[in-house]
Amino acid sequence: MKLHTKAVHAGDRRKLSPATPVTTPIFTATSFFYDDVETLDRVFADEEQGYCYSRYDNPTNSALEELLTSLESGAGALATSSGMGAIHVALMTALNDRRRSVVASSALYGATIKLLMNVLEPSGVEVRWVDITDLAAVEKAVTEAKAGCILTETISNPLLRVAPLDKLAEIANRAGAALVVDNTFATPLMCRPLEIGAHLSVHSVTKYLAGHGDVLGGAIISDAAHLATLRTLAKTCGPNLGPFEAYLTMRGIKTFPLRMERQCANACRVASWLATHPRVSSVYFPAAPQHADAATTARLFPQGLFGAMVSFDIKDGARGQVFQFINGLRMIVRATSLGDVHTMVLYPAMSSHRDISPAQRRRLGIGDNLLRLSIGIEHPDDIIADLDQALNKTN
Repeated sequence: MKLHTKAVHAGDRRKLSPATPVTTPIFTATSFFYDDVETLDRVFADEEQGYCYSRYDNPTNSALEELLTSLESGAGALATSSGMGAIHVALMTALNDRRRSVVASSALYGATIKLLMNVLEPSGVEVRWVDITDLAAVEKAVTEAKAGCILTETISNPLLRVAPLDKLAEIANRAGAALVVDNTFATPLMCRPLEIGAHLSVHSVTKYLAGHGDVLGGAIISDAAHLATLRTLAKTCGPNLGPFEAYLTMRGIKTFPLRMERQCANACRVASWLATHPRVSSVYFPAAPQHADAATTARLFPQGLFGAMVSFDIKDGARGQVFQFINGLRMIVRATSLGDVHTMVLYPAMSSHRDISPAQRRRLGIGDNLLRLSIGIEHPDDIIADLDQALNKTN
């Protein structure tokens, strides 16, 4: 079954009575009971399939997790209350019964960097940072650190480097480490990390999967080896997504492949146009032939799909010019998220990487003139027209 079809059908239309609902109902019950306590005892013991307490499992969430598992070709999934919650639980799962050592991409979302530095390191987890596209450096770091986990994003935030996931999976498997991949920017339409050797794939479902700016949630899709640990940790830590949010996410996923295809096509148009504008000094987009990871992109992504994120530098721009440009936009939404149906602009130095020191931002290549666009499903001519008028007023 193709991904577009899975998005519409997987997880839904479970038979709950003589009549089958066409969409998964929202189960708000916190607990469940049976005609006899012996059945409840077997459900608690995982000897019989069923529901007992919604922190353990919930029918709405279970349907979403079945859908996510299908999309990513996993063994099972966990829906969480946020993308950051998903990253945290995925790392805990990866490091269970392994050395508490993480080799992390130096190019990550700012909150993920903070999680590693301010939460995991103080709790005794060793973190080593590396250019994830430099395979020799990754192998060296994994060997020296005796890493239990490698953490990367499929497409990095915000400079859009593409990780060589197939090669990283080989390094991880040789070292007995778990490869954890934040696949939010790529989505299952472009890349399914578990199919190429990763162990845990993470999403902020807030973004492309739910896709309408009305859900805060995350997801972890697991291979068979890590699924039992993931579910056990979830029962203990309680990172659950609410059933209403699970329902909204399922509704959004039904159209996600169509939205993503349009957004990817729009992003190609916008990136090509930005590269010609005199007020733009650099454009960061994986489709560019001169992109540093062009070979990896061609190897891992379907033809013509490069993602819907575009970053660019305003020529000779400083914070004042950046603010002037953002304030000059008429249609594009000034909001700190991505993956919605409308085009959005974000200033990484102010938002996604605000808590990273200026010196560290510079080391990562995030200048004070860098902007990140999340391209929506509008007509590309209207997106370009709005960018053009705002750039032309920037001085």
